[in-house]
Amino acid sequence: MSSFLRKLEVAHEPGLSSTELFLNNDDLLPVPEEKRLWRSRNFAAFWLADSFNINTWMIVSSMISAGLSWWQAWICVWIGYGVVGPFLIANARPGSAAALGAMFHITFPVVNRASFGLFGSLWCVFNRAAMACIWWGVQAWIGGQCMEVMLRSIFPGTQNIKNSMSASSGTNTRDFMCFFLYWLISLPVMWPEMHKIRHVFTAKAIFAPTAGIIFFIWSIVKAKGVGPIIHQPSTLHGSALGWQMVISTMSCVSNMATLITNAPDFASRAHRPRDAVWPQIIGIPLGFSLVSFLGIIVSSSSQVIYGEPVWSPIDLLGNLLNDNPSHATRFGVWFISASFILAQIGTNIAANSVSAGCDLTALFPRFINIRRGGYVAAIVGLAMCPWNLLKACILCIYNSDPSRTNDDCSSQQNSNSFTSYLSAYSVFLSSIAGVMISDYWVVRKGHIRVADFYTTKRDGWYYYTFGVNFRAYAAYVCGILINVVGFAGAVGTKVPLAATRIYELSFFTGFGVSAIVYIGLNYFFPVPGSGKSFEEVDESDFRPREQHKESTDDDVHGSEKYTYGEDDLKKD
Repeated sequence: MSSFLRKLEVAHEPGLSSTELFLNNDDLLPVPEEKRLWRSRNFAAFWLADSFNINTWMIVSSMISAGLSWWQAWICVWIGYGVVGPFLIANARPGSAAALGAMFHITFPVVNRASFGLFGSLWCVFNRAAMACIWWGVQAWIGGQCMEVMLRSIFPGTQNIKNSMSASSGTNTRDFMCFFLYWLISLPVMWPEMHKIRHVFTAKAIFAPTAGIIFFIWSIVKAKGVGPIIHQPSTLHGSALGWQMVISTMSCVSNMATLITNAPDFASRAHRPRDAVWPQIIGIPLGFSLVSFLGIIVSSSSQVIYGEPVWSPIDLLGNLLNDNPSHATRFGVWFISASFILAQIGTNIAANSVSAGCDLTALFPRFINIRRGGYVAAIVGLAMCPWNLLKACILCIYNSDPSRTNDDCSSQQNSNSFTSYLSAYSVFLSSIAGVMISDYWVVRKGHIRVADFYTTKRDGWYYYTFGVNFRAYAAYVCGILINVVGFAGAVGTKVPLAATRIYELSFFTGFGVSAIVYIGLNYFFPVPGSGKSFEEVDESDFRPREQHKESTDDDVHGSEKYTYGEDDLKKD
């Protein structure tokens, strides 16, 4: 049995103890220089690619439905995603005054050990891993819907595939087949290492926007104009308008909470510190705003064609295939839907596969690396039956609002409503980010000891109390508690208006409270390594000594051997 388990182990330094194997493998160590290949253009392509997905296309729909005009909703998108940039950079790499991920080239699970402790970090990592696996399944189900439209454009009979699945399954043969095909073609795309997968985002950054622009022009030409939504005024005024704009802005911020939290994952691959700064500051609001603008105009044009706006590009493409479409129309639908499939695959890799891979690596470092972790997320995404989860969340949303009926729950609202519902999870993630960012920038002021991330020595900076930093957990809980009453209101419980308003600002309130409490606790009970002046330095002088080529059965990411620097060797 022991020999079998050894064959399952991933690449790591030889001679590690059982405890050290729980903290260390090659994907948890600092990224070696030859794998820091993400340049400015790669980060720019990454965000252009990540922004182009079905949820971003539809994000304005809920804002306009709530009473905003199109330009008010678009302003909310600009502000919301513009606000995200500084938080993401603070947790990844803000230029010459570097943050952990891009300065020391370590991923989110390792960065999190600095603030929450060697073992205390596991809860935060588990939270992020679980969310990545859930989102993987949801995005794959949406990708399966794109697959169904693409197959219909080639084989019209796809729509009439006989159902052989029971009603209790929650789906039918056609939809499951399309979902499984999408799931299957995603697997080889997930294989490349993180420093090579940038080429996937470059390809998506070319094809997906091209398809979006073609769809944009096609819809305007077919409708002979941009449609009535552009001329539709706001139905809200005064404080109601102001708060709705706040809510809409915060929905954009909350949708990015997961990527803010695990920002070091990709920043660790930056070639130079500045490569991970301006492309993200500019690329995030620009990419998401442009994609949402395409969604506004295309949906507005669809109202002229079909009598009501069709916000889902999948549903709109499906409508174009009705009533004996021409060969040109079928080819156009094929190209656009195929590009949307690529878009969903890229988004799933960027937001979920890599994140799950990095997080699961930290949870099971002896047997899982980034590549294996990504495939675990894919398996979980298939096994969780995401179509049932979507329906359950939609039902919860609509049951919490008695004014809505079952007829309101159209298929084109499913992913957008689910996005709004699941974004409530930002309450938990914002508290984690608040602790992490305040720990690095305010408490430690850039001083770290990389070697202590991988050892359980009691005098290590991150051992704290049996590996847990209770200051961080106290701050984390406080950041959650301030929003918990409003969260209950969001799922249907009647709560005071003040609690609702606090919850509507959940990312800022959670982040702010957790950061303030953590800084306050460290003022009275300072952590080991608290800095007096800001200077980004590794006080352990941890650096690679030699490279080794041994690998496990799948030669995961190559193998780098890291050891303590000279100062640590003298100390030991």
